[in-house]
Amino acid sequence: MNCPNCTVELLPDARFCGSCGATIGVPNAPNMKPLAAEQQHYPAGGAFNFDQDGRGQGRGYTWQVDYQGAFALAVVQLQPEQAIAAESGAMVSMSSNIDLHSEMKGGVFGALKRAVGGESAFVSTFTARQFPGEVTLAPGAPGDIAGIEMQNQTFMVQASSYLAGDTSLVVETKFGGAKSFFGGEGLFVLSVSGSGLLLVSSFGAIHRKTLRPGEQYVVDTGHLIAWEGHMQYNLRRAARSGLFRSMMSGEGMVAEFNGPGEILIQTRNLAAFAGMLKPFFPSQGGGSGFSFGS
Repeated sequence: MNCPNCTVELLPDARFCGSCGATIGVPNAPNMKPLAAEQQHYPAGGAFNFDQDGRGQGRGYTWQVDYQGAFALAVVQLQPEQAIAAESGAMVSMSSNIDLHSEMKGGVFGALKRAVGGESAFVSTFTARQFPGEVTLAPGAPGDIAGIEMQNQTFMVQASSYLAGDTSLVVETKFGGAKSFFGGEGLFVLSVSGSGLLLVSSFGAIHRKTLRPGEQYVVDTGHLIAWEGHMQYNLRRAARSGLFRSMMSGEGMVAEFNGPGEILIQTRNLAAFAGMLKPFFPSQGGGSGFSFGS
């Protein structure tokens, strides 16, 4: 099957052209039934175009997400001399003919912005040399991976949620001032724009929230994954009545978004989880964090 727009060869069941971004209408096969709502891993519709079966293709590669849920793994099959870009440290395994090249994206200043924003100063590019090759990618924390087929769009992504993407995507670390100070996430967020595959990861499951025009919605900053680039938001304390009450509530900083637009939310907070585990680790003073009765 070929793309009706640019004539690039596609997989038989492709619904999206990774070359030109065109949406492919695929008629239902006589022996295939659409997935019921409860069987679909992600709901359809919205700005974030999730591939429902966890697989697809792009410019010179095919991809799929295995073990979706708590321990997802992205598997990318590269054609000869084709490449995929990924966050430094995301690689799990790769074929022996894969050439790994890491560089400071955006020069020294760009690397500095990435480091301050909580990312690695380096970006990795995986290229298959002479023959097809495979790369597998995963985030550092348990959680899910979603493949988003971007169609000339711009998304803002939390630094720790960006996993990998098409080499044609423009990924920039943006300075957002005080409103982007996400309680430990730094003063920077990622702006991802263009057409092609974007892989994002979550700590926990991924929840989608779509806002109507004028609708306001509040999200704890530790639960944010991504949102549409045009959306306006304000950062504030969770409790409006004062800092003390906000601290007593157990909630920190929140982002208040204004619709219309769509937000991706992770169901678990990595910083909160780390705080729960802290009492079980040895103290910095060298003593044990475990107390045994005499």
